[in-house]
Amino acid sequence: MNKHLINHRPTEELVQLNADHHIQPFADGAITKGKGSRIISRAEGVYLYDNDGAQILDAMAGLWCVNIGYGRPELAEVAARQMRELPYYNTFFQTAHPPVVELAAKLAEITPGDLSHVFFGNSGSDANDTNLRFVRHYWAAMGKPSKQAVISRLNAYHGSSIAGTSLGGMLNMHAQGGVMPGIHWIDEPNWWVNGGDESPEEFGLRMARQLEEKIRELGEANVAAFIAEPIQGAGGVIVPPDTYWPEIQRICDAYEILLIADEVITGFGRTGNWFATETYDLRPDIITVAKGLSSGYVPISGSIIREDIAAAFAEKAGPFFHGYTYSGHPVAAAVALENIRILEEENIVRTCAAEVVPYFEERWATLIDHELVGETRQKGMLGAIQLTPNARAKAPFDMPGRAGLIVKECGIENGVMCRNVKDSIAVSPPLIVTRAHVDELLTKVTKSLDDAMPTLKAEGLLR
Repeated sequence: MNKHLINHRPTEELVQLNADHHIQPFADGAITKGKGSRIISRAEGVYLYDNDGAQILDAMAGLWCVNIGYGRPELAEVAARQMRELPYYNTFFQTAHPPVVELAAKLAEITPGDLSHVFFGNSGSDANDTNLRFVRHYWAAMGKPSKQAVISRLNAYHGSSIAGTSLGGMLNMHAQGGVMPGIHWIDEPNWWVNGGDESPEEFGLRMARQLEEKIRELGEANVAAFIAEPIQGAGGVIVPPDTYWPEIQRICDAYEILLIADEVITGFGRTGNWFATETYDLRPDIITVAKGLSSGYVPISGSIIREDIAAAFAEKAGPFFHGYTYSGHPVAAAVALENIRILEEENIVRTCAAEVVPYFEERWATLIDHELVGETRQKGMLGAIQLTPNARAKAPFDMPGRAGLIVKECGIENGVMCRNVKDSIAVSPPLIVTRAHVDELLTKVTKSLDDAMPTLKAEGLLR
């Protein structure tokens, strides 16, 4: 056994080695060197344990992904068995293997509508890269090569590769390395920030109709697709008004463009159904899956396309010169199949939707009573609170993001791992949580809001 796989180092040494050698995602290297990173050493069920033994309720399911919870031995056993039998082989050049074949067939079975063909990748980022190539390749095969433009939304997140960053609408990411040509953005359906005096219903329609305006501006003959998360996760759990998605679907039906639903966060039970496209009655042409596909246990993603798009590729397009060394990796595919089996056979999605989601939504909504909270947002097992110094005025803080960071850090000290997105606090617990876990979450989030107040006052942020 490799001795380096067993942790014998004290926390201080690990923190220093991390600062000296590890470039972490979405981290400021100066802060990593100065403050250090928390070392998470193990996890079980819905709890994390740091290297000093502190227990933390993981209200983010890792990174929106550990749907079945931590420590399932079945996934480890499947991975080990597959490694012994076929640890790796590629899926290029007309070769395949049983796990990838079975997984593709299973996804075709459980995804809604006529989504029936899967191209596998390693992350949501590369799956959305694939989607960009898919839609442009498809329209070229259909004799419409001018259909190149893709419309997205501001504050959307579709990955952090160059294509994923471009498809997303986060301007701070655009500033670091630029964006690809041919990508265009409309506003996000964030009623708290952008709704003004409109009702949520009026605002939802106006935001959706920006898509139609953008299609007309660019010319329908030039637009390939619209890509969107059913609920914007990394943007702050932006739950659109009820009028939004029906109008988006109407517009996509009225114009010759493809609808890509990025279900990297919302797939595999997160919104109370297997997929959020079912929750919102959408008919996407492509969906992006990752995260919950394996509950984060191994890296795997997929772009799942409609039957007629796959048929067009087969009949008109010739070879698709695209792929990744690890597309459909046999170990990842085997683990994903076992994850889906557990979700199905243990009725995790159905049980969570029936027994926990209503309670979570009811309890989460009570946070509106706290003086720091201006809005609560929730759908299924996704939730967020909008922090504000003045709820009546929908006022932002003078230092955007600072209040959110303070509350998040208070949360960790109180034993709950949440995420701050600017001045929103987001949660996405594992789907195996119980009502007692929900109560624990609310108690700890409320205490964290209370504990943040003195610091916020001292820094002059409550003006």
